[in-house]
Order: sequence, then C-alpha cells, then structure tokens
Amino acid sequence: MTKTKAMTRTTVSTKTAASTKTAARKAFLVAALAGALALGAAAPAPALAGAEGPSGDARISTAFSLPGAKVYPEGIAADPRTRAVYVGSYADGTVYRARPGQVQAEVFLPAGTDGRHTANGLRVDAFGRLWVTDSTQGVAVYDTATRTLLARFEVAAGTSARFVNDLTITPDGTAYLTDSIRGVIYRVTPRQLAAGSGVLTEAYDVTPALRPRPAGTFSLNGITSDRAGRYLLAVDMTAGDLYRVDLRTGAVRRVALSGGDLKAADGLDLAPDGTLRVAHNVTNTLTRWQLGADGTRARLTRTVTDPSLQIPTTLARVPGRTLVVRSQFDKGGPMNPGTGTPTTFTVASVRGL
Repeated sequence: MTKTKAMTRTTVSTKTAASTKTAARKAFLVAALAGALALGAAAPAPALAGAEGPSGDARISTAFSLPGAKVYPEGIAADPRTRAVYVGSYADGTVYRARPGQVQAEVFLPAGTDGRHTANGLRVDAFGRLWVTDSTQGVAVYDTATRTLLARFEVAAGTSARFVNDLTITPDGTAYLTDSIRGVIYRVTPRQLAAGSGVLTEAYDVTPALRPRPAGTFSLNGITSDRAGRYLLAVDMTAGDLYRVDLRTGAVRRVALSGGDLKAADGLDLAPDGTLRVAHNVTNTLTRWQLGADGTRARLTRTVTDPSLQIPTTLARVPGRTLVVRSQFDKGGPMNPGTGTPTTFTVASVRGL
C-alpha cells in the first residue's frame, strides 16, 4: 500500500493531545505519499504486455461497493472457507465485510474499534481469524464468527517513526509484518498469539540490503510467502525491488527481475503455482510475474494499466478473478488531501490477470 503513519502509541488523556497526534500522523503520511506520487509520475508506466487498449484483454468490473464518503480503503483479505471478503479503511480503521453475492459491503468492525486508527494489511488465517494491521500501532487479531478481539501486538514503546504496513501468514501459523519506515519485518508466532498480547518481535532487518532512497520515502510494503513456508517475498516500492527472505537461514537477497520492475508496488499475492500478482498504486497498474522454483528469479508475464483501477493498493485472488482495492487516495485522500472528490468507493473484479 502507499502509506505513511507515525509515532509510538501513547495513552492520550485530552482532546488536544489526541488531535495533535492525529495531525502529526496525517502530516507524515502526506509527506511520504507525496514522495511516492512524485516517483510514480517520474517513472514511465510499465508497457502493456500484448494488450490492446488500456486494459488489454483483462475485464475490469465492480465486485462490490463500500458504504461511506471518506473510506479510502487499503487492505483486503478473502476467507476461502466462507468466501467472505474483508476490506480495511485507511482513513479511520473501519473493517468491512462483503458476503458472497452482496453488492455492498457491511461494517464488520466500526471505526476506532479497540483504539485502531487505520486498517492497512488484512489476512484471514487457516483458523478463520482476521488479522488487521494498524500502521500507527501494530496488529490485532479477531474471531470472524464473533468479532471478538483475540490478541493484539504492538511495536515496542519508545520506538520512533514506524509504519506497520502489510502482513503474510506462513503454513505454520506465523505472521510476518512489514514496517515501511524502519525497513524491518516483524514476527508473531502461534505461541505468542496464544498468549494474547505482547511486543512485535523484529525478526529480520532488511535495511542493509535495500538500495539508498530519498529521506521520508517508504521501503518495504507488500509481503507474501510461499506455500511450503520456505521464504518470504517483500517489495521495496520506492526502488522497485523484490526481496527474498529465507525462513531457515535468515538470508536476505534481491530477487532477479526480468522484463520490468516493481516501482510503486503495493499489494502482493502469490499463488501456489508461483504466479505473483502485484498492485502498483500510483501508476494504476497490475502486473503478473512467474517465479522460479526457488523464488530467486521472477519474469514479467502480464501488465494491465487502466485508470479505472483508481490507485489500486492491494489485491486478493479468489476463484476465477482477482479482487483489487480502489483506494482513490488521490481524491481528497492521503495522497492529495486538499483537492478532489472521490466517487463511490469500490472493490474491482479483474478477470484475465
């Protein structure tokens, strides 16, 4: 996701303190997103791969809408057991749920639930638990049947700027989360989850492997993992690089990309057959890549660029199609808060990616 959020979680006792914190968070976000937007404008959009027209043979339609005038959605997660889809609001932390056949999602967790300010990365694990990151704090875990808060983990107190962004869950039930400001990957193990709360463990520091980047810009954003639980893939959205983290040795290496790059890349979705689908936000682009067997190489096989994607942040693969979040961050949202009026917020259905 293109994002930016700030500062350590503190207990605020006055309305003035709360508004100050909110203003600082928004200011930091605007600065980082402005850098990302400039990056997207400077970099040429990826060439269309064998396409005619803006979207080629991909068919883009609307899967469902989200209620509200200022939603600015960010993350998405699909529950394969129930076929429900969850979407998070970056603006206020609301989490929406769309059941099969619904044309408009419903509020699943209201804004501010459990002190949540944003809802960025979302994932549903094998036990039907919904994980929701809050860029300002950490991650919360909910029972999707009862909406009960099961656990919460936060960045260590005293940590300066942070932006807890996206997450993935490996086959053993361990969750890994990116921090776009600090360039680290956090970890929550099943044992920690059972304890119910704690400090986010810094599992991997990817900073030494990252290319130099302008001050105030994001690095790590989307993250995914392979079905066998051998490695993580995390994208550096500013440099356009993809990194492979070996879960056995901890080794970090840059994935060799051929045919393109991953600039402005936000959400990642890795299929069991090694197909990697990527949402590039400010260029209104979706790409498809084929990974090598060991995840050290990736080849661009498909590109779709279409303004109807409306700044796509994340995506989720469901049978027969890909669901893509239309954030509209540039319409009076975190990319351009002073101007623009968003249309109805929706999630796109893309076939042919």
